[in-house]
Amino acid sequence: MYRLALYAADIGWNDVIRLCRDRRARALTDQLYRSLGSVSANIAEGNSRATGRERARFYEYALGSARESRDWYYKVRHALGPEVTEHRLALLTRIIQLLLVAIPDQRGSSIREEPALYDVDG
Repeated sequence: MYRLALYAADIGWNDVIRLCRDRRARALTDQLYRSLGSVSANIAEGNSRATGRERARFYEYALGSARESRDWYYKVRHALGPEVTEHRLALLTRIIQLLLVAIPDQRGSSIREEPALYDVDG
């Protein structure tokens, strides 16, 4: 899950550069890149914690950032196009799914993601 999150931030850099060229999307780029970077950073910090409860807390922060990143990608979908947007949403959804397994495993309880379809062509 860390590798996927790091990959998402890495490819997000190019997306942000592309979005900076569109004045309508430029204001959102900082938020997008910060939330993408926060996913892998919080997973890394969580992996450094001694107890499962502490790890779960940082994984929850990563979960929030992954959901925020997915939200920002949906908002800039018109500037990125459907193919890129679908890839990024799928990647972030996979990271979210992994976190939703890891958090209860570390904490000892359960949480889940409601299924959602995103229409990027309309």
